[in-house]
Amino acid sequence: MIDRIIKKSIVSWLFKGKILIIYGARRTGKTTLAKQIISELGKKSLYLSCDTATVKMALRDPEPDKIKTFFGDNEVVVLDEAQHILNIGLVLKTFCDKFGDVQIIATGSSSFDLANKINEPLTGRAIEFILYPLSVSEYVGAFGMPSYKSNEEMFMRFGMYPEIIGKSEIIATTLLKNIETNYLFKDIFAFEEIRKPQLLHDLLTLLALQLGSEVSPHELAQKLSVSAVTVDRYLDLMEKTFVIKRLRALSRNGRNEVRSNFKVYFIDIGLRNAIIRNFNPLNIRQDIGGIFENFFIMERVKYMNNIGGFMNAYFWRTYDQKEIDYIEESMGTFTGYECKFSRKAHAKDVSTKRFLSLYASSKVYIVHRENYQQFLQSLNL
Repeated sequence: MIDRIIKKSIVSWLFKGKILIIYGARRTGKTTLAKQIISELGKKSLYLSCDTATVKMALRDPEPDKIKTFFGDNEVVVLDEAQHILNIGLVLKTFCDKFGDVQIIATGSSSFDLANKINEPLTGRAIEFILYPLSVSEYVGAFGMPSYKSNEEMFMRFGMYPEIIGKSEIIATTLLKNIETNYLFKDIFAFEEIRKPQLLHDLLTLLALQLGSEVSPHELAQKLSVSAVTVDRYLDLMEKTFVIKRLRALSRNGRNEVRSNFKVYFIDIGLRNAIIRNFNPLNIRQDIGGIFENFFIMERVKYMNNIGGFMNAYFWRTYDQKEIDYIEESMGTFTGYECKFSRKAHAKDVSTKRFLSLYASSKVYIVHRENYQQFLQSLNL
């Protein structure tokens, strides 16, 4: 079993009077992680799947004494897929106000739904975590860098969902198609009124085909024959269900800086490739630049999330085509990354110079296939 880095942070918050909430896409390992945590604690624990009728019935009313009877004398209780419980925020609030010594760990694959149900009732009472698909750091920690390098192309083609790791290309393809078909929109369909489910898939396909490029909701709306408001709503839902991540443009110092558009990346590159039905080897692909850019950016997002590093993320471009692919803002400073799959690819030095002239004390790194791993394992760059 691969040890998840974020587990250390979660364990550090146990029994400190907080409800712990683990968000993440389906199939990223939330259930496995929660079960691993309680198995290692050595305390009386209870695991409950909240999509079962018995659990829904037992937790439908915010009556702490009845809930305590249902929980028994367990010191730790895991509520898996807690968004299925009606009024879950109020239920947890009333219970924990009276029985604060019982540690609750709740998981949810749909942040927009679970967050809406818990935020107001649990203000100040909950600590939230996000579990992404497996990261490069986690794989290297478990199997070593030589193993990672020998499987690197598989990861860029099939992604890093835990169940994909170590599988053959045929099995990995089948598993990813299953995730796309049966899990991708499950939470959106369950908790939001979606009148045109095909529109979700068509929108994702358009995004997948322009990977690494700027996105205009108005242009997407025209191609899909819907309103820009509808496109924006669907983008928001897909981001909150951990399918995509949007990057806004950084614009603070120059009139010539792009302000309005944004870029879209997929939380898992394998899922993106499944959407367009393209798992071809990297050496015959026309989209390798976008694949590498998506892969690296999401690995930085995973890495910073796993170690508890706070950051704002952007891309940067000027109207005269100076650009930096990815920028992190942390502790008041900017760190930029320009992604080039091949080390021999031409890097725009003029872009770097322009950015550094506008944002003093910043750093910009050229990231390519031969050096990107070093930016995923240490902050002491």
